[in-house]
Amino acid sequence: MTDITHIKQFLLCETPDLWVENALADVSMLLIDHANCEKKAASTAINLIYRYVDNFELLNKMSKLAREELRHFEQVIALMKKRDIDYPQIEAARYAGAMRRSASKEEPWKLIDTLIIGAIIEARSCERFAKLAPYLDEELKVFYLSLLKSEARHYEDYLLLARKAYKKALAAGEPAIKKISIDERITELLKVEKELIESLDDEFRFHSGPVAAA
Repeated sequence: MTDITHIKQFLLCETPDLWVENALADVSMLLIDHANCEKKAASTAINLIYRYVDNFELLNKMSKLAREELRHFEQVIALMKKRDIDYPQIEAARYAGAMRRSASKEEPWKLIDTLIIGAIIEARSCERFAKLAPYLDEELKVFYLSLLKSEARHYEDYLLLARKAYKKALAAGEPAIKKISIDERITELLKVEKELIESLDDEFRFHSGPVAAA
């Protein structure tokens, strides 16, 4: 099993046990929303490719990431088909939208925040795969454990790109960049994520908070 100690140390909280209970009670929804998350992750990477064409390291890493996320999407929908799980349109969890609303609207922080948030989302996905895996049937357990290495790498790639974008903006003397360090900004966004993960949600999703019993 891939060691994700560094990811657990990065996040400010663990996934609540109640969320794990929610997931085990509705594996169909777990897979449906997992498929959606893989599509959204690929879309985010592609959007960055279109928006920041002058950053060749970003272009290469996001191109590879998008391909991997789409491959994971194919794997999830194959599992759904095998298990006769339909793929309906469902509402997204508040998680990703709330994280994106926490990002700056102005460059250079817009790019930096987007990359930090990407790192946080990938880290949380990795943490959830690891926490869920021991309780799943053998097929899903093997699949989720197989995702740990790539999700951990995606987290690392996003965080590295964020730090490099911050360093570049700082060297260029961007006025807005001097107001807060990148480590302070990472902590601010991690606190937003912690609140979303620990607070109750109305509906279970892959990135939702726990859902209380009716």
